[in-house]
Amino acid sequence: MKPLPLSQVRITGGLLAERQRVNREVTLSIEYRQLEKTSRLGAWRFDWKPGQPNQPHFFWDSDIAKWIEAASYSLVHDPDPALQRQVENAIALLEKAPRPDGYVNSHYTVVEPENRWTNLRDKHELYGIGHLMEAAVAWHEATGRDDLLRIMAECADHVRSVFGRGKGKKRGYPGHEEIELALVKMYRSTGSADYLDLARYFVDERGRKPYYFDQEARKRGEDPAKYRFGDYSYCQAHKPVREQDQVTGHAVRGMYLYSAMADLALETKDRELALACRRIWKDLTDHHLYVTGGIGQTCRNEGYTTPYDLPNETAYAETCAAIGLAFWAHRMLRLDLDGKYADVMERALYNGVLSGVSQDGRRFFYANPLAAWPDLPPTESYIHLQRQDWFGCSCCPPNIARLLASLPLYMYSASDRVVAIHLYASSEMEVEMKGVTVRLSQKTDYPWKGDVRLRIDPDQVKHWGLVLRIPGWCRRVEAKINGERTKLVIRKGYATIRRKWSPGDEITLSLDMPVERIEAHPKVRQDAGRIALQRGPVVYCLEEVDNGSDLNDIRLPRDAQLRVQWDQGLFGGTPVIWGKGERRDSRKWDGQLYSSKPSRIRPCRIQAIPYYLWANRGLGEMLVWIRE
Repeated sequence: MKPLPLSQVRITGGLLAERQRVNREVTLSIEYRQLEKTSRLGAWRFDWKPGQPNQPHFFWDSDIAKWIEAASYSLVHDPDPALQRQVENAIALLEKAPRPDGYVNSHYTVVEPENRWTNLRDKHELYGIGHLMEAAVAWHEATGRDDLLRIMAECADHVRSVFGRGKGKKRGYPGHEEIELALVKMYRSTGSADYLDLARYFVDERGRKPYYFDQEARKRGEDPAKYRFGDYSYCQAHKPVREQDQVTGHAVRGMYLYSAMADLALETKDRELALACRRIWKDLTDHHLYVTGGIGQTCRNEGYTTPYDLPNETAYAETCAAIGLAFWAHRMLRLDLDGKYADVMERALYNGVLSGVSQDGRRFFYANPLAAWPDLPPTESYIHLQRQDWFGCSCCPPNIARLLASLPLYMYSASDRVVAIHLYASSEMEVEMKGVTVRLSQKTDYPWKGDVRLRIDPDQVKHWGLVLRIPGWCRRVEAKINGERTKLVIRKGYATIRRKWSPGDEITLSLDMPVERIEAHPKVRQDAGRIALQRGPVVYCLEEVDNGSDLNDIRLPRDAQLRVQWDQGLFGGTPVIWGKGERRDSRKWDGQLYSSKPSRIRPCRIQAIPYYLWANRGLGEMLVWIRE
């Protein structure tokens, strides 16, 4: 099955529609201003001279590219002449760039042209080109225009002339993966198998000995043994990808690589590559995945530590990594229609991704910790406890903008006989199935309520299958077709209903959505004796503004009743969880640091809010894992 094009799906209401609206009306415009303010767009004039300020950085092009991609997705359903002109102006700058051989990189063109392709390990030439390819495909699909696509096709042809196993070519591959999945998109958009072959080369060459990164380091006069990250597991190049079975190193790089591996496994029917994806997926979800869908435990390598090591206050959980996980999960669904992939995609989306941007769409998190104590001196860079306007390395803001703008792509997929629903949200879609036009709409308050009403409107009666995801968090589901209860047979997280569908047919799903207490594996030492609160796909947290300070001293009795209440005055309306907890009475301590006398325990009322909404009401403590 294939995901439906963005033009065939529209989100019409609910939480995701609201996040898309804010992204469209606020985030895209402030990001464009930041691209101008920080001279990123100015770098595309290619007129910088030594000694001038704002020297173009080697990854700046990727920030612009992701913004163009986000803007393109937004224009599909919501035409905006001003936004379109901004994209056109950016592309016009690139069209005038000096690129006789097709090469595109604002830094290497004007800052150090003599050093092109000399440091694939540490610099981001292929990464930036990959993002520009993705932008070109998105712009072409949104508008039908091929101006940017032509530029990037020429650039892709140049890359093909430089890299490969042929005589005189470099046997290199990118230190920061991205171009691999972008080349698959170029192949799907243009039909040129050359791009698919180049993607496969980059994936299969990775990690082969002798290491290319060692060879290029020696040519630069550097000792490869002094690589600051130790070995090439940091960039997933320690051994060939087909032999890998663990997530390693930098989390975002890995997510882009695994996404490309899944794409190639699908396009080339490569069973070995698919098996490698499944092995790595199992390691990630069994040992390294935060309950919020965040990944990457430390900023030291912007990635992983050891199995079951999941610190909370210093959790890195980069916004880009959660976005990359959603990319990979979505691709794994195409390889294997298994709810475990959709469950992780949804977990990342509603928690680790949405937390990356403020409610008003103006400020951003780079890292997304699961506990915050403002009095703790910052120990790791980028772990801010308040969202920032922008970052020196600003990969996350435009990345979250492009994911939010493209959300409809993740909801449905179809073949000529089956339509599958992966995510629930009020929406409308249309697809052709064997000459029959099928329109389907969802009405729901998901993720706040588990009731979903589906209306099916084929233009003629036809037999086909509708595949409904039953989330892994749902313990009880009830389904009706045209008002009559029907039994669902659930296989790997999906229920398939095959019948002759008539215009006006309706399915109602009732997904039981109680508050659940989530425990972590006993080996996760940081969460021993603690629980997290989850309702549906949404993880909750405590904030100081609702519960006072010293959140780690709060205990939630096992028999405490937890209630859900809609708070219309909070964030424009959101469900909160509240219940009766207990904590020690701090008044008796009178400045003492230790005491042999048992503390007096007093009852307290706790209130938890959706995790993605934390840090929208000022600086304060936050806690996901509560003592039980």
